[in-house]
Amino acid sequence: MDIKSFLNTLLRYKWLLIITPIVVVSITYFLVQNLPKEYASDVQISTGLLDPSKKVISEQNVDFFSISQQFNGIMEKIKMKKVINLLSYNLILHDLENPNKSFRKYSEKIDSLSKEDKAEVINSFKQKLANKSILALSDNKGKYKLYDIVGSMGYDEEGLREKLDITHQDNSDFINIEFVSEDPDLSAFIVNTLATEFINIYSYDVNINQNNNIVLLDSLLKNKEALMNDKNSALSSFKRNKGVLNLNEQSATVYAQITQYEAQRADALKTIQSNIAAISAIESKLGGSDAYISGSSRSDNLEIVSLKRKLEAANAAWIDGGFKASDQKKIDSLSQIIQARSTKNADENVMDPRASKQGLVQQKINLEVGVQQAKSVVRSMDGELKSLRGKYASMVPYDADIHNYERDADLATKDYMAALDRYNQTRTEKNMGLRLNIEQIGLPGNPEPSKKIIYLAGSGFGSLFLCLGYIFVVFILDRTIRTTSQLALATNANTIGVLNRIVSNERSVREIWNDKSGNPNYEMYREMLRAIRFEISSKMDADNSKILGITSLNANEGKTFVAHSLAYAFAMTGKKILLIADEAPYVKTDSEKALTTKQNFQTFLIKKEFHTEDLITIMNKNTARTSLLEIQSVKSLKAGFEMLREEFDLIIVDVNSLHDINLAKEWLLFTEKNIAIFEYGTTVNEGDKELTDYIKNLPGFLGWVLNKMQIKQTGFSTLDKGLS
Repeated sequence: MDIKSFLNTLLRYKWLLIITPIVVVSITYFLVQNLPKEYASDVQISTGLLDPSKKVISEQNVDFFSISQQFNGIMEKIKMKKVINLLSYNLILHDLENPNKSFRKYSEKIDSLSKEDKAEVINSFKQKLANKSILALSDNKGKYKLYDIVGSMGYDEEGLREKLDITHQDNSDFINIEFVSEDPDLSAFIVNTLATEFINIYSYDVNINQNNNIVLLDSLLKNKEALMNDKNSALSSFKRNKGVLNLNEQSATVYAQITQYEAQRADALKTIQSNIAAISAIESKLGGSDAYISGSSRSDNLEIVSLKRKLEAANAAWIDGGFKASDQKKIDSLSQIIQARSTKNADENVMDPRASKQGLVQQKINLEVGVQQAKSVVRSMDGELKSLRGKYASMVPYDADIHNYERDADLATKDYMAALDRYNQTRTEKNMGLRLNIEQIGLPGNPEPSKKIIYLAGSGFGSLFLCLGYIFVVFILDRTIRTTSQLALATNANTIGVLNRIVSNERSVREIWNDKSGNPNYEMYREMLRAIRFEISSKMDADNSKILGITSLNANEGKTFVAHSLAYAFAMTGKKILLIADEAPYVKTDSEKALTTKQNFQTFLIKKEFHTEDLITIMNKNTARTSLLEIQSVKSLKAGFEMLREEFDLIIVDVNSLHDINLAKEWLLFTEKNIAIFEYGTTVNEGDKELTDYIKNLPGFLGWVLNKMQIKQTGFSTLDKGLS
């Protein structure tokens, strides 16, 4: 969004922004002079939800989310139609029964009732109050339109809720009920009555609900207890009939005994096997050739005895023989042999074989006795294991039944305990549950601060913002072009300058340039025209162009006057100018104010003759909208323009508007540079997009000029603002 343009739009509507809030505030001021005073009264209801002094268990955890839900539920119940209707009954009964102390003046519906009718109406309202019934439109169907009577006094549900405010501060144990009315006693009566009626009806509903819950839970508890007793009796009966006290412990004990006996039996079998192996080894030793067991020294001893006998014979022979040397050698030889044999016999018979054999035999006997004992133990254990396995096997069929009975009994017991907990909790909540009390009654108070300032400020700011919104909508919907940036955005092309509107009736170009009176419009026009002249000259001199075409999007956008102005502006630089343009009806033709003598361009095309003035030569175009190509051929036209180009320094052609696209295209064939004029405050429609794209895409197009711009200025202070 263009902020500057929006600010300019606000400036154009400044009187609307000033006058509208003033008028609205003035009207509001007179309207609020007679506003009645308002009196507020409030009552505080304590709940005990967040007050530790009212809790039996002060250390219990506080669930703030649950507490918040309870507060919201209580406040919503206060706003219930049933509760508000009870307040309405109390209010209407107060006014009907106490006409001298009525809070409000009787309405026409009540004034029209006779004394007997009022008595019947009072009885009807008392009956509805006692029954706590709801006030509905159906109450208008009777003889007395009770619904309309309550509404006529402003005691209906909508009228009371409008000024009723029910709040709860965070982390507070209180609920505040506030009412604002024109009477302080009325405000106090409403909040106190509403609080009392709500506490009564809420306590009654809670008590009824809790009693119903207790009755329901008591019945459920008895059913759960009976079911639990049945399941436990069935379990006891099964155990008693089957002789099972505790199947798990009994089976575990039997299994432990089986495991123990099997371990002992395995040890006994190992003992038997080891003893049998030992007996076999002993028997093999006793019947084998072991020298330590089966060996004997008898043969050796007999041989020694024999040798000793031979020695004795040798000794006798030696003596008898007279001590022969040969006999002596024999004696020595026998002695040596006996000695050797004795030594050998001593070495080979260190241990007594009989003693070793006797030990093995005794050991074998002991092992055989041990084997017999172990076998007796194994036989005894086999009997015990058979008995224990039989007992364990007899327990298996009861296991599934025992588990079923125990599971049913356990579930029944848990259900009973859960129901018992819920029952006890409900009874506890009934005895120690939520208790609503009025902590602070509502009292008549002083009038509320006047809201006149708020109303005045609200009306002023509200009207101001409404005006701003209106202007903003107008600005958004406004497609008129007032700045060069808007023109560039709309045409997607460059802009080379701005020309302000000339409002004088004497719009002679010569007069504008020669004015010495200090006319600000003329001065600004000359300055802006010089800026455009500079832009055009810099572009045309760059490539030695001499023919400048001036067109516009629509007719009557001032392009002809701009063409005359540019011709005069360039003439002021000493250039010899030819202006081919429509005759300007606003340009004076007398000798003092005419630019120069005028000629006809179509006549020049035919005769190829023209009269050259000192600086500015004007050739008027044919106003009959004749096609240029119908007068001469393109070749002849180019020759004519070439002749003029050689004669003049600059040729300015007033081209038809782009809406006359066929005529404009013919003239643009012979121009070298082109500019387009756009009138300030007009729009570029969708149909104009094709025309703006066409002129933009021409090779010699220099840009747009925003013409007839309305600029309020002092001196030249707003020149830059216009160009922006």
